[in-house]
Amino acid sequence: MLGMGKGLYENFSVAKQIFEEADDALRQSISGLCFKGPEEALKLTENTQPAVLTTSIAALKVLQAEKGLIPSFTAGHSLGEYSALVASEALTFSGAVKIVRLRGKFMQEAVPVGEGAMAAVLGDGAGAG
Repeated sequence: MLGMGKGLYENFSVAKQIFEEADDALRQSISGLCFKGPEEALKLTENTQPAVLTTSIAALKVLQAEKGLIPSFTAGHSLGEYSALVASEALTFSGAVKIVRLRGKFMQEAVPVGEGAMAAVLGDGAGAG
């Protein structure tokens, strides 16, 4: 996760603008956190979520600028919903990154660091049972 979005930032001015917009909106260097860490801070949900959103929107802006990509429709699940809302222009990026920071903060408060667990379910379960 450390270093996410760095290649976009270094190679595309539109991506750099998104990271700078996130830094301004959050009044924190989310770009510095993404690129340099510390990794422990980046792993905190209140930082991870805006970092993932920022990287996603930076990638979208590069695709739009370089390939002329204009989404006909958007969809997302959980955190991805915010990228979809920004891509569809239903939310501004700066508004979304602030909301996502709060979302991550509240999620982190609900389950403090070191408590709880997360699991991924892989496959369709057809072979089970």
